[in-house]
Amino acid sequence: MADQNKRDYYEVLGVKKNATDDELKKAYRKLAKQNHPDLNPGDKEAEARFKEINEAYEVLSDKDKRAKYDQFGFAGVDPNFGAGGAGGGFGGFDMGDIFGSFFGGGFGGGFGGGGQSRTGPAKGQTVRTSLSLTLEEAAFGCEKEVTIQHIETCDSCHGSGCAEGTTAEVCPECHGSGQVRMQQRTMFGTMSTTTVCPNCRGEGKIIHQPCKACGGSGGVRKSKKVSVKIPAGIDNGQAISVRGQGDMGRNGGPAGDLIVGINVKPHAKLRRDGTSIYLDQTVSFYQAAVGAEIEIPSLDGKVKCTVAPGTQPGTTLRLRGKGVPILNGRGRGDQFVTIRVAVPKNLNENQKEALKKFAEAMGEVPASAAKTEEGHHHGENHGDGEEKSFFSRRKKK
Repeated sequence: MADQNKRDYYEVLGVKKNATDDELKKAYRKLAKQNHPDLNPGDKEAEARFKEINEAYEVLSDKDKRAKYDQFGFAGVDPNFGAGGAGGGFGGFDMGDIFGSFFGGGFGGGFGGGGQSRTGPAKGQTVRTSLSLTLEEAAFGCEKEVTIQHIETCDSCHGSGCAEGTTAEVCPECHGSGQVRMQQRTMFGTMSTTTVCPNCRGEGKIIHQPCKACGGSGGVRKSKKVSVKIPAGIDNGQAISVRGQGDMGRNGGPAGDLIVGINVKPHAKLRRDGTSIYLDQTVSFYQAAVGAEIEIPSLDGKVKCTVAPGTQPGTTLRLRGKGVPILNGRGRGDQFVTIRVAVPKNLNENQKEALKKFAEAMGEVPASAAKTEEGHHHGENHGDGEEKSFFSRRKKK
């Protein structure tokens, strides 16, 4: 049964029952520092208070355990409550694997991450950053340098977390495993489960004199530059993984990775869609009509493009092999050029006359010209009538 002589956990930390996580953490740090065995050598009362403070914080800092404590008191978090196999007939059988999906990480034992030991080697955390590239850099690949913040092994303690000349103590509760076996009464009976050791918080060791440089964590946050190779054909929104450039590993584990997100800046004229490049190119009326060889922008710089005679507005030309290289493959996509025809503006009289003659040559008769020609035709008829009238009067005389 639960120990009835224990003090209320909220009372131990000197906080109210509605205390926030930050208030709990602040109270715990203050009391733990005051009663730490290193600061109170030989003081058994301080050592007992230190354990009591750790026990209270271990429960109240865990949302599930705090909820059970608030509802059932010590019985809700006491591993010895209901021990002996009374109830559902499961005895001391370890049901963690069976009921893990129902109770999440609250039972420890390796599901939900709540009960996993932290004593074994573990890979470091992943570090993420981003990098902006031009369209050409993304298309043909390049090498760039990024500056990141990550956690490196502390130079002072070499990752041990202990002050120079000291070593960590193997946890007496879990004997270095980081886990302890507990018994819990549930609606299914009493079950034996494995959970994180509350004494060392799963570390398997206790550091009495932490390293001043890293505060006992074994790692320090530093800035460093990393060279990143950009493969040809990478596109906007994709990412590159650089192994071993993330945070340091734990307990001899490998370092994490660096993930670099790619952002491709828009090009002034070219548009990309997969491995294809698109361009809108304007030509003159004359060039479209009689044909021409023009220079256009491409990923390879200025290239020549042939406009066939009689090219119509909206015609799309295809330049094979002038697109984006295929990522992790061979070959390149194509470039597509859509022709736009510019209509001349603000023509002078000579230019208008030239266009009129061109229209006449093409068999076109502008409305204004037709009216003019019709006027001239009537005038000539009118003149002929006058001339005939004149001669008829002469003959009469």
